[in-house]
Amino acid sequence: MHTIELGRVSVTRIPHFGNGPLSPTDFFPGTDQDLWRANRAWLVPDHWDEDANRVRVEVQTWLLRSAGRVIVVDTGLAPGIVEPDGVPLTASLAAAGVASTDVDLVVCTHLHADHVGGNTSPDGEGGWVPAFPNARYLFSRPDLDFFDPRTLTEEPGRSAAVHERSIAPVLRSGQAQIWDDSHTIDENLRLTLAPGHTPGHNVLTLESEGDRAVFAGDLLHSPVQILTPEVSSCFCHDPAKAARTRASILTWAADHRALVIPAHFGGTGAVEIERNGSRFAVRRA
Repeated sequence: MHTIELGRVSVTRIPHFGNGPLSPTDFFPGTDQDLWRANRAWLVPDHWDEDANRVRVEVQTWLLRSAGRVIVVDTGLAPGIVEPDGVPLTASLAAAGVASTDVDLVVCTHLHADHVGGNTSPDGEGGWVPAFPNARYLFSRPDLDFFDPRTLTEEPGRSAAVHERSIAPVLRSGQAQIWDDSHTIDENLRLTLAPGHTPGHNVLTLESEGDRAVFAGDLLHSPVQILTPEVSSCFCHDPAKAARTRASILTWAADHRALVIPAHFGGTGAVEIERNGSRFAVRRA
């Protein structure tokens, strides 16, 4: 685990696991394989397994301490989904000195399985209850509507089983706080809708004492998308909208020298970017 201080906010990265699921051209339809080769010096090994030609991604959670509250951003996959002996998020947080009862807020950038799996814990009777009994869970209204089992269609990422395990128990508990458009958490943190990957995908912006960062969720799966923001992942519900949103967020980050912290980057988990004419460049990854 690694912790940095951004103004008055402490940010700790809690990794779950990393893998290389797809080739660049499968993960990012329309990507240019030559672009990956041209940037191999900084893509390998954290972001690209060149020998296997697989994009490397991490599943991770971000633990924030801000304005006297403990905040968890995305809770990863449920234990056992990928790794049979996966460690529950509550155990990883305990290793960082945070008990499940200490958590005040859970931010879900969107409701795909790899971002909500740690929302709940077994209740001992075959069901599920919120893993953080004292927390409010922040869900965007558009994603709740999109992932409602009554509206599900055959589309990757939409699962009635995930909803029943990771979303419905929170709704039944009364711990959900549903928001739309934007939501101010405190003087340092603000949520804003950033649709495309899912209809209610959102980003968390941090501004404190001159430091800035944007927790970008799945707007980016690889730093290559900073060079080619028009290229969306194969997991995006609306690739064109995701591309427009990505360009907007990257513009803000470049203009405000904000650290970009996506959900799935390897390496340090974050990048600094800058303008390169009408495009963007990675200043440090």
